[in-house]
Amino acid sequence: MLSQLSGIFFLTKSKDRLSIVRASAGVAFTNICAILFFVFISFEKYSWSEVFLYSGYGVSGAFLSAVLTLGFLPFIETGFGVLSDQKLLTLASPNHPLLRKILMEAPGTYHHSVMVANLSEAACESIGAHGLLARVASYYHDLGKTVQPHYFIENQMGLKNPHDFLEPEQSAEIIIGHPYEGARMLKKNKLPEEIVEIAKQHHGTSLLKYFYYQAKEMNEDTKEDDYRYPGPKPQSKEAAIVCICDSVEAAVRSLDHPTEEKIKKIVKSILEDRMLDGQLDDSNLTFNELKTMETAICETLHGIFHTRIQYPETKPLVKEAK
Repeated sequence: MLSQLSGIFFLTKSKDRLSIVRASAGVAFTNICAILFFVFISFEKYSWSEVFLYSGYGVSGAFLSAVLTLGFLPFIETGFGVLSDQKLLTLASPNHPLLRKILMEAPGTYHHSVMVANLSEAACESIGAHGLLARVASYYHDLGKTVQPHYFIENQMGLKNPHDFLEPEQSAEIIIGHPYEGARMLKKNKLPEEIVEIAKQHHGTSLLKYFYYQAKEMNEDTKEDDYRYPGPKPQSKEAAIVCICDSVEAAVRSLDHPTEEKIKKIVKSILEDRMLDGQLDDSNLTFNELKTMETAICETLHGIFHTRIQYPETKPLVKEAK
């Protein structure tokens, strides 16, 4: 019982597979202490060889448990749909084929996703949500953009915007499709359901305002529902946070000179817009948590977009003629 309790204690904040080995050392120490305690209070006499033998059993049992855990963990994760931190860290590797696909086919989207991951993890950790899940889900949330990467502004790299040659409804159809294409690809590659759902939900049922207003100018009878994502709305705190940070990162990146005041204004505006539009209704986020998140997101953005010192231009040294 003591060894089981110590195992739970040492694995409480487990983040990688090596932590299981470290925990086994803690369990081994606990086993030795327990054995020595019972030997000490026992009425029977034990020889030193017996004490060493029983202690060896305790140490062997602890390390054998670690070996078995490491061996069976992948099967348990797959068979029972358990999403462990170890599994998430494996998926976070830049060498994962899907992340390589995003980097090679949609490099702008890849760097956007890394920024969203940093913001999402900071926001989650500030309110006690699952920061690692939000980080890893952020890496994959825009996988669907690899289907037609050049229709997304971060991948255009100074080229002509292809939307200039399309009708608003055609552009909207392409943009609105990317969360669902991404979810389909993630499911096909057998990624955890939690990550698939966040990819599907990260735009909720929000309005694609730019193309909606463009279409409205051309036709007053344009329906708003035709320019909304089908949803569903974010169903968890982590999904809602990725949804918010996705919009925040894109908005702040569009600023010419992102000052502290401008960043605060944008973050506040996006949070209010998501609340008023009902996008956070199913996420279980409280007003206090939203306020805490807002502060965490702003602080992270200030660290990224901090003011740099303007260095003077260096002038070439000219040797004086002798």
